[in-house]
Amino acid sequence: MPPVQPPRGTHDLIGEEQRRHRFVTDTAREVAARYGFEEWATPIFEKTEVFARTLGETSDVVTKEMYTFPDRGGDSLTLRPEGTAGVCRALASNGLTQTLPQRVFYAGPMFRYERPQKGRFRQFHQIGVELLGPTHAIADAEVIACGYDILRALGIADDVRLEINTLGDDESRRAHRAALITYMRDFAHRLSDDSRIRLEKNPLRILDSKDPVDQAIVAQAPKITDYLTGYAREYYDNVKVALSECDVAFIENPRIVRGLDYYSHTAFEFVTVRLGAQGTVLAGGRYQDLLNQLGGGMSGGVGFAAGIERLAMLLHEERIPKPPRHVSVISPLNTEGPLSESSRLALKITERLRRDNIAVDYSYWSLKRALKRAADADVHVAVILGSEEVAQGAIVVRDLRRREQTTHDEIEDVVTQVKKLLAGGA
Repeated sequence: MPPVQPPRGTHDLIGEEQRRHRFVTDTAREVAARYGFEEWATPIFEKTEVFARTLGETSDVVTKEMYTFPDRGGDSLTLRPEGTAGVCRALASNGLTQTLPQRVFYAGPMFRYERPQKGRFRQFHQIGVELLGPTHAIADAEVIACGYDILRALGIADDVRLEINTLGDDESRRAHRAALITYMRDFAHRLSDDSRIRLEKNPLRILDSKDPVDQAIVAQAPKITDYLTGYAREYYDNVKVALSECDVAFIENPRIVRGLDYYSHTAFEFVTVRLGAQGTVLAGGRYQDLLNQLGGGMSGGVGFAAGIERLAMLLHEERIPKPPRHVSVISPLNTEGPLSESSRLALKITERLRRDNIAVDYSYWSLKRALKRAADADVHVAVILGSEEVAQGAIVVRDLRRREQTTHDEIEDVVTQVKKLLAGGA
């Protein structure tokens, strides 16, 4: 019988891939903490309205990608496709709207039904931050700088570029929307089916289309920067000044709109050319009405999310964490009868080393096979307890790199020698 495979679009995190994944998450958590972000963990499923109400009825996420199902009580639930809406829901439902500003970091799995491709899965993982409350351009720049510092700490800042845009305020978007409709109607017969629907419901969404014909039409479409109010233009200018003060380089890209309805003013993406056409690795922006839609009042927020799998793929070789240097304790096991004296002593030494924060692999193999597996795993030190040696009061500590060994009769002497060898001593 062939082994059962994971569902399409999911994958197991094992070995080096898991070490990469954890390194990205731990690094992001550490950098975010320096910015004052506190970690929250929200449920992986929410009431469907949390996402349908906030992400936009015409967004690809809502119309094509959400995993939605009725539970046994008849409620419609959705596996979270992104993190921002859940964080804002948590702020509102936990009565924290009077404690703003709140700085939130999150990490965990998200779910979207889309075509699996390089670095994109149906169950994927994200890290993200949300700065809830402040409505000043400095907050936008601070969040972007946090994202940049995470990429820098991961050693991949030189592999990405920051692209920014403004989506303006409500008045700016209304004027831009009218201009877009006028322009797009001349090309309605050439637009994709999805974009023809969006033309009447949310023409701004067409700017985010991945259809090649749509993209060619969009290239000549009116830009929102031509319709900004004085306030929206000043806000955008202040974001750019603040980014310069943070020493974060950027280029302006008027076609960045982001894929969800709740964004306004600042939108940004960190983009790489190392992952092919799907080059965005960290992105976000400002949102003004999201908290209000979830019962949290009129406060705004700004944040970003980044796919952990895609960041992990960008790690340079020297940044990939290695397995911990550990010790192998080897004592051939008897398959029947009571535990042998050597097995009992081996177990005692194993636990003594572990309580001194030393990683130990208790081997269940024969001596020959155990030593081969230790060498294959780049184990540096082996503690060997053969039945005959233990009967004579001898415990062998072998340096597998230098192929040298010493013999001891006390557990504390074994521990001291192991620590010495792990530290690189002779």
